[in-house]
Amino acid sequence: MGKSQAEDYLAKAEKKSSSSVGWFGSSSSKWEEAGDLFAQAANAFKVEKRWRESGQAFEREAACRQQANETNDAMNAFHNAAKSYKKSDPEAAVTALHQCIKLLVNSGHFRQAADREKEIAGIYAQEGLDVAKARDSFVRAGDWYKQEDANATANQCYQQAAELSADLQDYQRSMELYQTVADWSLTSALTKYSVKEYWLRAALCSMAMGDLVTTQRLLETFAQKDVTFPSTREAKFAHELMDACEQADVERYTAAVYQYDQVTKLDNWKTGVLLRIKKALEEDEGGLT
Repeated sequence: MGKSQAEDYLAKAEKKSSSSVGWFGSSSSKWEEAGDLFAQAANAFKVEKRWRESGQAFEREAACRQQANETNDAMNAFHNAAKSYKKSDPEAAVTALHQCIKLLVNSGHFRQAADREKEIAGIYAQEGLDVAKARDSFVRAGDWYKQEDANATANQCYQQAAELSADLQDYQRSMELYQTVADWSLTSALTKYSVKEYWLRAALCSMAMGDLVTTQRLLETFAQKDVTFPSTREAKFAHELMDACEQADVERYTAAVYQYDQVTKLDNWKTGVLLRIKKALEEDEGGLT
């Protein structure tokens, strides 16, 4: 059985990359031509759905582009490698994206670096591959977006990081991130309506930590930042939960959760945190402090 078209391109690329430069040739043109051939091989492997081979060929193209001082093309090649690797080898995709980010940062392209970092977060978050690394990548992407004044996108990243922090039971970090998200949301009429949701989540995180003193302080701070907050269902719910926890009243706590859910359906995130608080409440008859 003969070689496939992809294997034929790969053989030509390898031959070109290992060839010596003649009297009238140039090293730069050699690497450019080899890079073109590796790219053709990579795309042909994609047609054949041979994702690992495609990713490897794109990475070899990137190496050639770097030898030819074609930094932008090298970035694109590493990104293409990651796209192919995503189909079969998530860790290899992350490695290729890190190589792309390194070049982007060195070139001062922080917005694009943020896009690639967000991709890494998505890969790690998918099916819980590595929740801690996903959280850290979302935060890093958020920081870069914020640096580039892409505040709405930064906020989305911080919000996802906050959710993942709670999944990791790092409620302190989750609480801090939700406050960051809320503070920015307050600055825009388009996003101000969602602040009460973030503040409720921050308050729930403090209760999950068993720190009702912080819960009280947070609710007071939120009321100062927005005088309408105490009258919202979210604020009243948080206060009722806090009071139930202070009194170690599991029945009151359960009733508050039930009543809130009848009007505003609890999502999976809140349900998980509320169950953790309830479990701690049941285990500590003296109440949370």
